[in-house]
Amino acid sequence: MVENVKIPYGISNFKALREEKYLYIDKTKYIETIENLNSKYVFFIRPRRFGKSLFLSTLENYYDINTDSIFRDLFGDLYIGKNETKLKNSYLILKLNFSGLNTDTKEKLERSFRLSLVDAAKIFLSKYESVIKDASKIESEMKSTTDLRNLLALLLNAVRKVDKKIFLIVDEYDHFANDIIAMGDSTFYKDVIRATGFVRDFYEAVKIGTETVIDRIFITGISPVMLDDLTSGFNMASNLTLDINLNEMLGFTEKEVKDIVANCNLEKLMKSSNVNIEETELMHELKKNYNGYLFNKKAKHRIYNPDMILYFFNQWEKSDEYPEKLIDDNVKTDYGRLNRLMINDENRLKLEEIIKNEGIVSNIVTRFSFDNMNDEDNFVSLLFYMGLLTIDYQERTRLKLKTPNYVINTIFWEYFDKKLRKEHNIIIKTEPVRLAIEKMAYDGEVEPYINYISQNVLKPLSNRDMIKIDEKHIKITLFTYLSASNAYRPTSEREIENGYIDIYLEKDPRIPDVKYEWLLELKYLKKSEEKQIEKAKIEGLKQLRRYANSSEFQGKKNLKKALIIFSGKSDYVIVEE
Repeated sequence: MVENVKIPYGISNFKALREEKYLYIDKTKYIETIENLNSKYVFFIRPRRFGKSLFLSTLENYYDINTDSIFRDLFGDLYIGKNETKLKNSYLILKLNFSGLNTDTKEKLERSFRLSLVDAAKIFLSKYESVIKDASKIESEMKSTTDLRNLLALLLNAVRKVDKKIFLIVDEYDHFANDIIAMGDSTFYKDVIRATGFVRDFYEAVKIGTETVIDRIFITGISPVMLDDLTSGFNMASNLTLDINLNEMLGFTEKEVKDIVANCNLEKLMKSSNVNIEETELMHELKKNYNGYLFNKKAKHRIYNPDMILYFFNQWEKSDEYPEKLIDDNVKTDYGRLNRLMINDENRLKLEEIIKNEGIVSNIVTRFSFDNMNDEDNFVSLLFYMGLLTIDYQERTRLKLKTPNYVINTIFWEYFDKKLRKEHNIIIKTEPVRLAIEKMAYDGEVEPYINYISQNVLKPLSNRDMIKIDEKHIKITLFTYLSASNAYRPTSEREIENGYIDIYLEKDPRIPDVKYEWLLELKYLKKSEEKQIEKAKIEGLKQLRRYANSSEFQGKKNLKKALIIFSGKSDYVIVEE
């Protein structure tokens, strides 16, 4: 790495990041943007690990009266340091984080919610003891009240007496609600969120607080579900999640990723890790793996997942090797929640359709309640907010949504694999799959892999299951098990000048000695359609030749081409070119 430049992977404390001289991608112009909005109360959703906590920490340090003396150190060379707003360093910051609450029972959740609020209040009183009179007395009074309204009122009254204003920041506002939703316990959810629920009481108290000392609010989470259920008690926040002006506020644009690459002394990294990769090739890899997010259909720039980008460079720098693992295990754990959302057959079927088609046409719903969360548009919208789908383009009156990148595809394939194993008692052994893929990569033989999938995945399916099988199902099955080896980076429906390739197996830069790449064209015929095999051959080979003649593949050495025609459960024909 360039001297004194450190990759801030996992760091969400803005002050520490700046003081310890970590690399910082300047997002502070959005402080000005948000301050100039008509609404003082902002609600903003982004997927997990997308930079929300760091941005909240940036807001905290910018508006906190206590950071006035170090403002130049923190912000002097940033956009907002050169374009100060009138509200800088003018608030007491009350920061809440509702992650990690105990959701075992309603009583345990209410207790941990209250303790979380009390802890935040103690930090607040300690932080501003030079401003707030009788801070210790107020803290003592808080211990004797169990009512959330009274607890918040004690704090707000203390601030009102000293004629100050509060900027309320709420991180992970929906974390506990998502846990309850994943459990499918509607009674539990309604008891705490709706009617006389304590969460509703809290937000009603916040709303009342805006009439006196709470001047600004910024709330983040990953889902709008709870927002809808709080509407009557907390109906003044503006949902800016899909605002075109904030599309690039979190995450990295391509230009920002190039800035990171420029700071990471690519030549030195390659030399230390014995990897020969040009910057253009590296950008191609990063784009394919981590880019793709779009949060407004008219936005110009797609966004890279910031956690994944920083993870990649942190791993490279730390190990002096091109990263072996492309996906942060923490991200994989977060997206593991996908399994917990499959609480009915409609969701499972819809997700299978999305995986097979790598997308879906739908509407993005800006708010929906727990009661109708499983309606088609609402479920698809939830996948969008989680970062598992993103906007592709407008299709008539609806949006075409797609999987954003290769990493998300691998998460879907992993889900599909678990589904096959569980529902059909399919046993897949990793070693035979890996060896079959290596036959493709090093010996130019595709048949061992096709045979293994045919005999071990397709053949065990029941006749009833085979009724639902089509070409797309076959394709996603082949994709799912290609991830057993690092030899290839498979892509589906890749657009080239002569059409869309069914499967392109591009060698992975982590395994530079892979000899063969593959273009695969798939056809599927039901057993009753076997007589059409010759016709399918003619059509498939014509397509395959057309794809191979595209300029993208001209000059590629050792590019192999194969037409694979599946027939019924386990029969297949392979024609190589």
